[in-house]
Amino acid sequence: MRRRIVAAVVLSFSLGVFGPLVSVPAQAAAAQVVRIDDLGPTKSAVFIDSPAMGKIIQVQVLHPRGGGARPSYYLLDGLDPGVGQSTWTNATDAESFFASKNVNVVLPVGGQASYYTDWQQDDPRFGRYWWETFLTEELPPIIDDRFGGNGVNAIGGLSMGGNAAFILAVRNPQLYRAVAGYSACPDTGLAQAAVMFSIANRGGNPMRMWGVPGSPVWSEHDPALLAERLRGKTIYLSAGTGIPGPYEAEIKPQLAENIFLGGPVEVGVNVCTVSFEQRLRRMGIPAHVDYRPTGTHSWSYWQDTLHASWPTIGQAIGA
Repeated sequence: MRRRIVAAVVLSFSLGVFGPLVSVPAQAAAAQVVRIDDLGPTKSAVFIDSPAMGKIIQVQVLHPRGGGARPSYYLLDGLDPGVGQSTWTNATDAESFFASKNVNVVLPVGGQASYYTDWQQDDPRFGRYWWETFLTEELPPIIDDRFGGNGVNAIGGLSMGGNAAFILAVRNPQLYRAVAGYSACPDTGLAQAAVMFSIANRGGNPMRMWGVPGSPVWSEHDPALLAERLRGKTIYLSAGTGIPGPYEAEIKPQLAENIFLGGPVEVGVNVCTVSFEQRLRRMGIPAHVDYRPTGTHSWSYWQDTLHASWPTIGQAIGA
């Protein structure tokens, strides 16, 4: 009840400040591959002219040597993606880890604070964000055609990307057999304040994404409310406790940030993960959940959980 009251107040205030939101019209033209750069024998950069996004989007693909049909794992980045490449390849051993595996790992480049969703309005800071349309409609046919995808897909991500992976999975249940979240909060209602803050903190206007809190569009992007659509899918979640662990003992530049910022963030993620798991259990929907006894919101732990998740995700898609 209190959450509804707060949402109503924010709704009234926001309508007064920002006015009604107008949806960006859908684009009808098909996405086109501009070029493909070979970055190595098992890594390619694909540049795609996206009508939905109104610009060229880079997607990097980790793929096996040679031909043959294979499944695809769409792996999303966090709030602050790497420049020129996914942070998955910049901060983890994902490239070498997947080199010998029969799967396409699809890594979108960019999308800072986008939540990989279709925003209702273009944003002065970010421009046009129509990531859901790009990722679920425009990109899969290209991956299947150019990289031997067999139409069997999974989706996962860390932090923001993990939230988005679950959102995309419940909104497009026919597209994915498995979904993974690494230190992610798939409950949009619980994460609402954090989502809005994270966008505003990076210079964007969160009201331009799904409108004001409490609007029906927020509910339409809430995996906790739409969890029934996850039934039959393989689900993987992981979370630490926020307590400094083995990687905090290493001497590295981001040590203080990991402990004093990443620690509290991971505490919140843990609470959300427990709540989401309990909801799934009550509904009789199985999930594989890894709770680490220590660990902050940082890349060293996500590399470990990427490895730990692969037997679950790989088996689900026949990789």
